[in-house]
Amino acid sequence: MRLNRYISSSGMCSRRKAEEYIEEGRVKVNGVVAQLTTAVNEGDEVTLDNRPVVPKKEHVVLLFNKPIGITCTTETHVKGNIISYINYPERIFPIGRLDKDSHGLILLTNDGDLVNQCLRVENGHEKEYVVRVDRVITDEFISKMSKGVRIFNPVNESWVTTLPCKIRKVNDHVFNIILMQGYNRQIRRMCQVFDYKVVDLKRIRFMHLRLDVKQGQYRLLDEKDIAKLKGK
Repeated sequence: MRLNRYISSSGMCSRRKAEEYIEEGRVKVNGVVAQLTTAVNEGDEVTLDNRPVVPKKEHVVLLFNKPIGITCTTETHVKGNIISYINYPERIFPIGRLDKDSHGLILLTNDGDLVNQCLRVENGHEKEYVVRVDRVITDEFISKMSKGVRIFNPVNESWVTTLPCKIRKVNDHVFNIILMQGYNRQIRRMCQVFDYKVVDLKRIRFMHLRLDVKQGQYRLLDEKDIAKLKGK
């Protein structure tokens, strides 16, 4: 990062003022008086008048179109993990999960508070999916799925009943479903109760955000979208 930008990101002054401080010899990087062309790398110690310069951390949120086969884990030793696949230049982590066999929209961020806020069931955040199953969808299936389904949750090894949800038949083998919770492989387990097997599962929306990037690509959310995620 350019030194003037690094200093201004701390909130101590503007970039132009930072340049003045550098030219006056008041800025050091790793104990050496800096020049305007000096770059700051990770781990460098920057001081202004011998006072540490610590930039404010900028929160970022990525909207990523996850391909099938990518695992939503921060464990980089796991083959096909989402962190190594995206290779973002700073530490980020996924908001929730999208199982390895599914694809579509997932958010990643460096803001731990935002992760917790987005995942709270009581906040009622909608997640929308398009699902293809292996046999003809009946009206009875749609009706029973919408009312909530008793499934086994392997995380805490207990039986739970899913919340009522919005579900709509698209064609004989495809339905659209909107959930406000996210148990492990929830839609697949719900379908299994009625002897349906999920052939393809794609998340197309999270809250107000719709999938709008190509598979395997991501975009950074702007301040407006991040504010909406935070309920502001």
